[in-house]
Amino acid sequence: MKPKTSLLDPALLRQAALDSFVKLDPRVQWKNPVMFVVYIGSILTAIATVRHFTGFNLQITLWLWFTLLFANFAEAMAEGRGKAQAATLRAMRTKTHARKWVNGQEETVAAGELKSGEFVVCEAGDIIPADGEVTEGIASVDESAITGESAPVIRESGGDRSAVTGGTRVISDRIVIRVTSVVFHK
Repeated sequence: MKPKTSLLDPALLRQAALDSFVKLDPRVQWKNPVMFVVYIGSILTAIATVRHFTGFNLQITLWLWFTLLFANFAEAMAEGRGKAQAATLRAMRTKTHARKWVNGQEETVAAGELKSGEFVVCEAGDIIPADGEVTEGIASVDESAITGESAPVIRESGGDRSAVTGGTRVISDRIVIRVTSVVFHK
């Protein structure tokens, strides 16, 4: 598995810096009412500073523009990290093998070859190859790659705790999963 992208990755920082200026487009700012008010305030104080220059006006104008750019930068960083994590999960899916359950026996296949309705077996340490429903067993599952939550969750057959997500990891025990979705969203 590819190591996690660093928060200070130069490529991520560079793209976020560029995106923070692209996000100054009024059509983008309009989608966030609070930042849109800051945007309008930045424009008005910039006009006031040009018309009646004082050190105070300049300072307020610079702080408002800095606030706006920093908020855009933080949003762009979050989007960039999310896209990087999604790309990592997509890449992992092409490399993941599944233990398909056929006529009472296991058969190893690539996760991409699974079809909806087929059954797979997952044990401790296995990556769940596709979205599905637990039909047999109970296990602890690490869903942090999807949800960001560090605590493992219990997944078991029956009830409302039986859904599992492809790309997550089984931490303990053994479960049999009926594949419900093999589509990996881009």
